[in-house]
Amino acid sequence: MLLRSLRALKAITLVLVLLFSVFPAHAASVLVMGDSLSASYGLSDPDQGWVNLLAERLSEHNHEVINASISGETTRGGLQRLPGLLDRYQPAYVILELGGNDGLQGQNIPEIRQRLQDMIDLTKGAGAEVILLGIRIPPNYGPRYTEPFFDMFGALAEHNDIDYFLPFLLDSVAENPDLMQADGIHPRVAAQPIILDNVWAILPEELTEP
Repeated sequence: MLLRSLRALKAITLVLVLLFSVFPAHAASVLVMGDSLSASYGLSDPDQGWVNLLAERLSEHNHEVINASISGETTRGGLQRLPGLLDRYQPAYVILELGGNDGLQGQNIPEIRQRLQDMIDLTKGAGAEVILLGIRIPPNYGPRYTEPFFDMFGALAEHNDIDYFLPFLLDSVAENPDLMQADGIHPRVAAQPIILDNVWAILPEELTEP
């Protein structure tokens, strides 16, 4: 009787192993809250965008990426949408790539920061980790605005003890005209792998390690 039970247990274990091999569960889900920089703006094929490239790479580790980025999105719009997205997808990580459009509109920096803070609080309250991506705005806005705007992201990362922080999403891209579209704001197709590498370098090991 005992031998028969052990054989049955081994058979069940083998079936479960085979099932998980064929239908593996997602190890972690990543929600991307971004604007046009994360929504493949200006690219002929949306699959060429860095978020889609990230999804392809993370799928090799059985992770899932949900891209909730919208061209033209602001921190105000992101803050309105985030609670519903957190409830729907229950992500393990949330990549916050917002604020650029607020800056281009010349909005009040303390108000932008507060909305980003609210999104960080909502994310943590939902049990997810924050991955914060900073951005610069064009220098023609003047250093009295552009420098505090850029510093805002670092201050948020420090204040909230965010371990996964990229100061400038377009590092090694924005300063190269050949990698930027005609508007000087959005990156070309050739820049997308570079942006992916920028983000990949600060992701948690849970996502990047095999």
